[in-house]
Amino acid sequence: MLPVVALVGRPNVGKSTLFNALTGTRDALVADVPGLTRDRQYGYGWFEPHRFIVVDTGGLVESPRGIEQLMAQQTRRAIEEADHVVLLVDGQAGLQAADRFVAGELRRSGKPVTVAVNKSEGRDPAVAVAEFHALGLGEPLPLSAAHRQGLDAIVERALAGRAPPPDAETAPDAAIRVCVVGRPNVGKSTLVNRLLGEERMIAFDQPGTTRDAVEVPFERDGQAFVLVDTAGMRRRARVEEGVEKVSVIKTLQAIDDAHVVIGVLDAREPVADQDATLFGIVAERGRALVVAVNKWDHVATARRDELRAELALRLRFLGFAPLHFISALHGSGVGELMDSVRAAFAAAMRELPTPELTRVLEAAMRQHQPPLVRGRRVRLRYAHQGGRNPPVIVVHGSQAERTPEDYRRYLMNCFREAFRLAGTPVRLVFRSEANPFAGRRDPQTPRQRRTSERRTRERRR
Repeated sequence: MLPVVALVGRPNVGKSTLFNALTGTRDALVADVPGLTRDRQYGYGWFEPHRFIVVDTGGLVESPRGIEQLMAQQTRRAIEEADHVVLLVDGQAGLQAADRFVAGELRRSGKPVTVAVNKSEGRDPAVAVAEFHALGLGEPLPLSAAHRQGLDAIVERALAGRAPPPDAETAPDAAIRVCVVGRPNVGKSTLVNRLLGEERMIAFDQPGTTRDAVEVPFERDGQAFVLVDTAGMRRRARVEEGVEKVSVIKTLQAIDDAHVVIGVLDAREPVADQDATLFGIVAERGRALVVAVNKWDHVATARRDELRAELALRLRFLGFAPLHFISALHGSGVGELMDSVRAAFAAAMRELPTPELTRVLEAAMRQHQPPLVRGRRVRLRYAHQGGRNPPVIVVHGSQAERTPEDYRRYLMNCFREAFRLAGTPVRLVFRSEANPFAGRRDPQTPRQRRTSERRTRERRR
């Protein structure tokens, strides 16, 4: 499972800025206002070779009042969830009594802690961290979250001794890990029970019945599967109980460990922002995705075409994902759903030979030439496979990294169609080849150079 790193500290020391730097996003609100973060924020961090989950928290104060009490509760729960805690302090403001209070809380938690001295840019590192040794939590590390300085050292310290988690690849005859995700009460557990043919999961008409990610091995048509039923991820404003808060991390970990994700929707409800966000996380992590629109038997026949159009519009960013209309309770459409799961897995794990990839690339360029960039044409020479789950295709050429986005999408569609990569995202990586003459000595003799320069001057006249 991905390790969990929690960011903790008094208000306004830069925790949300560090969260954004570690996740490469702007998901956490950042402003020079103490206490802006009131709830926990979750995100994926990736600093090669490490992958991990980051938790941003609100400020922890000694005598909380009002909303500060709720913030303190959320922060303490984040500490409980974490494998490692980063205590962020402000190097410009210096050591504060509030920092000592937070350090005491962390010592009592028993969790491993790294002290990160933020806003240390432009200062001697030894001087910047000197006074924070008094916290008694080991050697502090200098950091500038805003300028992305010192991040590697923080990650290395936080994940020291942990082997990087393997990519979710598997041999063809191994079990396919299928993660079932969706908002609460859309019928995830009912679908798992239908697939298993038994009441293995508690299915009850009340949101939040499933509180953890539960793994269940089973076999279907000679293929071994491991089904992972997850807790529903609802909007944070609707999450009240601490036990359901922990479920968010379990769901994120289950997505990352999966080969294929089944995203479940309720046909009786419109596609919500939470659905789009959750499925977007799946696509961002590169996991194969099959969308199941459950409770289709509850939709009037006259309404179905209209609903299909609405789904196509709201989920247009998931054009690679097949859509199935099912009834988990009665079993209709479930067989076809699992056929798509197997096909998506096969696509995600497919071997893509370099000669065939290059032939597809050349055929695509014959049909539509690469565009001109700064007056020079992009020249793409060959392609090879760079990874699986999701398939990664590395394209080499001259000015390859400057290939415009619309031409990249065109090539992606060509590869997807040629190799039948339905159900899985495809990632293209463009690499420009180095100048083969760079660093070589001028092959001309001094006399030849003088003659060439004279002729150039004569032409200019």
